Amino acid sequence: MTRDTGSDTSSDLTSPGDGSGVDQLPGLAALEALIALETETVRLADEIAASVRSFLDGVRVVAAQATGGQAVSLLLLQISQIALTGARLGVHRDFAPRDEYQPDDGPDPDDIDELRLQLAGLLGNLDTYSYVFDPYAPEVVEGLLSDDLTSIAADLAVGVRHYEAGDVEEALWWWQFSYVSSWGALAGSAMKALLSVVAHDRLDVDVASTMELEQIQAAAAALDSAEKA
Repeated sequence: MTRDTGSDTSSDLTSPGDGSGVDQLPGLAALEALIALETETVRLADEIAASVRSFLDGVRVVAAQATGGQAVSLLLLQISQIALTGARLGVHRDFAPRDEYQPDDGPDPDDIDELRLQLAGLLGNLDTYSYVFDPYAPEVVEGLLSDDLTSIAADLAVGVRHYEAGDVEEALWWWQFSYVSSWGALAGSAMKALLSVVAHDRLDVDVASTMELEQIQAAAAALDSAEKA
């Protein structure tokens, strides 16, 4: 026995209701939303990758070419910019890895250890600093700017390798996860230390020297007045 197919099923797929002659196919709206989300994800990954590469290149240039007097201000600029990138990841939706285990991203960049040594030599006595690791459980600890900046660079480089392999979701997940768990805190403490150096350099005044200079200037003005009289 055959089934009754009396009605024309084509009317289920098309309808002149909106004047276009064709209604949206079932599931098409969901597909369009998925495509839009993937497009936005790729765009975000491109922007984050550009910022990360800029930081990595910038730190390498500073370590290799800057003088001691230039290093602190330039490193403060680099760390401030990457901290903003991290903040973008921090407020974004959570990215989830597809697999339980992270794909092999290959070895660390060859110049990581060299970068650490360059930064340590460049910063000299400024390399060691103290900071509070967790403001809600305050405990002062010591760190090395050269170690912290290199650790940040190493974490970011992992995401770059995923990104360059075409796995943008994995790259974004790693950048976000490592920001929250590791390099975000290091960036914050390093930025505060570098800013402190800049602030002391700009704001600290040798009161004794200032008073001596004022006395010399006053004496000179008095002598000049006496000669004119």
